[in-house]
Amino acid sequence: MEIQNLSYLLLLLVYLVIPVVLSIQKKVRFVFQLRYLLPAIIFTGAIFSIWSMRFIEQGIWSYNPNYITGIEIMKVPVEEWLSFLIIPLSSVYIYEWLKIRLENFEQANIFIVVSLVLFAITGVLTYYFRASMFTFFTFFLSAIYLGYTVFRNRFKKHFTKFYIAYAITLLPFLIVSAILNSMPAIVYDASHVIGVGIFGVPVERLGYLFLMLLITLTIYEYLSERQYY
Repeated sequence: MEIQNLSYLLLLLVYLVIPVVLSIQKKVRFVFQLRYLLPAIIFTGAIFSIWSMRFIEQGIWSYNPNYITGIEIMKVPVEEWLSFLIIPLSSVYIYEWLKIRLENFEQANIFIVVSLVLFAITGVLTYYFRASMFTFFTFFLSAIYLGYTVFRNRFKKHFTKFYIAYAITLLPFLIVSAILNSMPAIVYDASHVIGVGIFGVPVERLGYLFLMLLITLTIYEYLSERQYY
């Protein structure tokens, strides 16, 4: 194994930069409610791991062996499995930090409108790009779950912190994804993406991150607010 085989693995550490910087602020002290966070991450990770396994099998995306360790679990690189843990963990840290630092900052109505607009956009994208599997599944699932949070779930009261946390998480996500794409460590089948992106990162990946964080945080808040165990 050469050093470049650790590329993806080492890039995952970028996601920990923002939480580390935030933790330096001594005025902010909180402890993860791990008993609620871990089930949320495990459930979300299960969904995305199945998604990844199926897409790898169908060749919708693939991994360049030059930039991964080669260790696989059920045909999914170990780096991808770790991303299902590290990215949500980092984002929840940011989310909890925002709840403390911006405790009195709430713009629920604005972000409900934003959510409704995104719900409409994802619905339209789902229909028009239904032949592109990555595009279709990303925006179809996002539309369904976002609609659920807006119309049925109590999580909409947390929309302000969620959207800000997502925006902050986008910074390391774009950095890591852009580097991986430039190598390229991850290769996407052009027939299954729109072909539009930011810094070479497919727009579907942004929706992928959005859905991952939304599912994780809704479950996390649901369990913590009800304190089932």
